[in-house]
Amino acid sequence: MPLLDSFGRVHTNLRISVTDRCNIRCFYCMPADNVQFMNRRELLTFEEIERFVRISVPLGLRKIRLTGGEPLVRRDLHRLVEKLAAIPEIEDIGLTTNGILLAEQAQELFDAGLRRINVSLDALDPVKFEKITRRTGYEKVIEGIQSAQRVGFDPVKVNAVAVRGLTEDEVAPFGRFARETGVEIRFIEFMPLDADNNWGRDKVLFKHEILEILTREIMPLVPMSEQDPHAPASEFQFVDGVGRIGIIASVSEPFCMSCDRFRITADGKLRNCLFSLEETDVKAMLRDNAADAEIARAIRESIAVKKEGHEINTARFVQPDRPMHSIGG
Repeated sequence: MPLLDSFGRVHTNLRISVTDRCNIRCFYCMPADNVQFMNRRELLTFEEIERFVRISVPLGLRKIRLTGGEPLVRRDLHRLVEKLAAIPEIEDIGLTTNGILLAEQAQELFDAGLRRINVSLDALDPVKFEKITRRTGYEKVIEGIQSAQRVGFDPVKVNAVAVRGLTEDEVAPFGRFARETGVEIRFIEFMPLDADNNWGRDKVLFKHEILEILTREIMPLVPMSEQDPHAPASEFQFVDGVGRIGIIASVSEPFCMSCDRFRITADGKLRNCLFSLEETDVKAMLRDNAADAEIARAIRESIAVKKEGHEINTARFVQPDRPMHSIGG
């Protein structure tokens, strides 16, 4: 039987956070200073992650995305990629990174079997980059994108969080960047997962506004003809066929009813939704040598009680206690 919830959604896509640590401090993800990171002994080992994936495969798992924190600060991450790529049923392995360390690791990750990569970059203006990340490193991110393209990642996707009053003037430059470099830009509506709890709907730059800016400043866009119904992004290309744009409209156009994802945090907590308020302690089961069947049952039970949606647009919404860096992107 597939991993079904009570709304009939089938879950085939797992997001694995390998660390809560990061080498930058984006305001929408974590505090600027005095971050309390997990003790490294609390993190799942690569062997524990591999076992969890192998238990999930008979339940229908086919796609994996590695996240953090910043996954590339986890030592020898390519060895985990090798372990996961060796599992025949896994059809797709992706990774989301801020790109700071990508130039030096792109080749070994590609050689290990990684084929899809997303780089988080919210501004093409170096000054604004530092304002958002509260750290330096813009040039390293650009170098990382170029290195990823050079070793064979295709396409390289660039994730840009869209924040009203901050990144409107970055939208058109990103559109031109997509046209000039061949990367796919994915704008993400600002979501309520910031560590300082300062999110407000008035700070969200919405999908229709992003499209309006791109149309006005560059040219109109048209929807891509073939789109994955489970993918979080609506995909477009400019009418002349040059430059691809994706928009993840989590706030203005929630896609919860087509969601096929579940996730496990770096410290081994299973979550059936990014905004979940409940977790299942898988690490304890793994370290107590629980039987595969017992862990599989726990996975099924977690998915079975998944809520209809995140409820961001309702008075019922409750922001999770964990900030983004602790959950996993």
